[in-house]
Amino acid sequence: MTSPQFLIFAILAATVGLFLWGRFRHDVVALAALLACVIAGLVPAEEAFAGFGHPAVITVAAVLILSQGLQNTGAVDWLARSVLPRDAGRLTSMLALLGLGALLSGFMNNVGAMALLMPIAVQLSGRIDLTPGQVLMPLAFGTVLGGMTTLIGTPPNLIVSGFRAEAGLAHFGMFDFAPVGVAVAVVGVIFIAVSASRLVPARKSVNIKGFDTGAYLTEMRVPDKSKAVGLTLNAFEREIEKTGAQIVALVRDETRTNAPHRGHRIRAGDILVLEADVEALAEAVSVFDIHLEEHGSSAAKKDAQTPSAKAETPNGKPKAGTEDTDTSQDSELVLRELAVLPGSSIVGRSARELRLRTRYGINLLAVSRNGVSPRARLRTLKLKSGDLLLMQGPAVVVTEFVNETGCVPLGERELRIPDKRMAIIAGAIMLGAVLTVTLGLLPAAPAFALGVLATMLFRTVPLHQVYTAIDWPVIVLLAALIPVAGAMQSSGAADLLARFLVDTIAQGNAVAALAVVLITTMFLSDVMNNAATAAVLCPIAIGIAASLGVNPDSFLMAVAIGASCAFLTPIGHQNNTLILGPGGFRFGDYWKLGLPLEALVVAVSLPLLLWIWPL
Repeated sequence: MTSPQFLIFAILAATVGLFLWGRFRHDVVALAALLACVIAGLVPAEEAFAGFGHPAVITVAAVLILSQGLQNTGAVDWLARSVLPRDAGRLTSMLALLGLGALLSGFMNNVGAMALLMPIAVQLSGRIDLTPGQVLMPLAFGTVLGGMTTLIGTPPNLIVSGFRAEAGLAHFGMFDFAPVGVAVAVVGVIFIAVSASRLVPARKSVNIKGFDTGAYLTEMRVPDKSKAVGLTLNAFEREIEKTGAQIVALVRDETRTNAPHRGHRIRAGDILVLEADVEALAEAVSVFDIHLEEHGSSAAKKDAQTPSAKAETPNGKPKAGTEDTDTSQDSELVLRELAVLPGSSIVGRSARELRLRTRYGINLLAVSRNGVSPRARLRTLKLKSGDLLLMQGPAVVVTEFVNETGCVPLGERELRIPDKRMAIIAGAIMLGAVLTVTLGLLPAAPAFALGVLATMLFRTVPLHQVYTAIDWPVIVLLAALIPVAGAMQSSGAADLLARFLVDTIAQGNAVAALAVVLITTMFLSDVMNNAATAAVLCPIAIGIAASLGVNPDSFLMAVAIGASCAFLTPIGHQNNTLILGPGGFRFGDYWKLGLPLEALVVAVSLPLLLWIWPL
């Protein structure tokens, strides 16, 4: 083993280890690996960032923008309403939902397809007598399967196509992945629909009632001699900080201010609207000598309908049996469950850093992570992808927050008002780009870049959203790992590893070597980003094919299939991460459906690879 080979293996091992550790974001790890290669002399400094101009990277960015156009215009919402049956049985409904998810994922970003269909899945679960998780996990797996059917369905396919071109062959065509991909997706979707109810754990749904933050809002009046008079809201909350209580509104002179500024000073006669549990209310009463708005109540029961506290339903309105004495403004308040998408602008930031009250005028009432409420204070808790947030505020403001930050509402979808004309334009742009590639008029990168230009001209995506529609961590990840993969080839490390796999594990048998590549890719995709897996395995697959003197296309296709089959863990694919909170899942819940599904994928894809892409 030469010195450059040793260095690239060491860097690659450290990179995979950091991916598995999960302490740092994937794009940060990939960038560190690239810079390590530059410092070690494995990648020329002047070529360090050549990956940002790679056709696969450009195509991924362009597809994300076109997908945003389909979302914004309501084209997918219209398709969902047209395709999904309303009164069908469980199996038919699941097949229709998963089939639609797989179809959409073939032509748009599969995370976007998942985000669009999540609210439908949550609603469907109640109708077919399943928990939300028992529909969300099948949908996540179905959208992942759908991505393997076309060139643009998932970033690994574009990466595989790019490596094929660099090996001296042409790029793969738009539907070259379809013969194997469609068969695997169809068989997989049917298997998931049939077995999901038995193999997916029926975890308790993490809905509004599942948040451990108190199930009601209570009004508390500040009397003249209370110690709270003259304090700022910030100081008041600091005094009872350990209880976790929050002031969500202030009523003064019959006027209610939602998410009041924390610098407001409390006056005698003010009514503080607190979101709190029993212990927090007791401490507030004892410390400040304030009273529940109407005396004679017991706050010990969450559903108490006595005059002591105005119990409210999740939409901010009084429960049945209570008198509606709120102002007309209260009817505009909503409570919304929001799922945090991977790559959302709020990931890694706390409510305090986001300035939710002062900037947006909304309250973060609760956070659920992996089905449980974190113990940290809400204001200082760093948010993660897959978190489920309970937000309160005016409907318009919550909508603006969702659109700006890239979260997904889990209730009734109210954010996209379908525009038939714009939906037709967005669909025509996507179809035109696909046909341009399919007919060979332009390669994928310029064809979809042309689609982005049309999107900007017709404003199917507002100009200020064009760049926010791009998942920049994925772009940086791809651009950074492409030169690293090139270093593996130029140093001879890929050939060395390929010979080891062929001679030691596959014993020189081409079919066994193909199975090794497929299974190895699937395993790595379960524990690290699928795009990173494809970038690392492609040069190895090409080296194995060269050492055996067989067709490299079958091995590249095995990498593409394997990289699109991350079903064992919540970290293997963004869609798996996205359902952690809403489904109430634990880390070990995924393999129960994922392991037999991956075994099925191997059983179906291996003979098809040998038939359609013969060695």
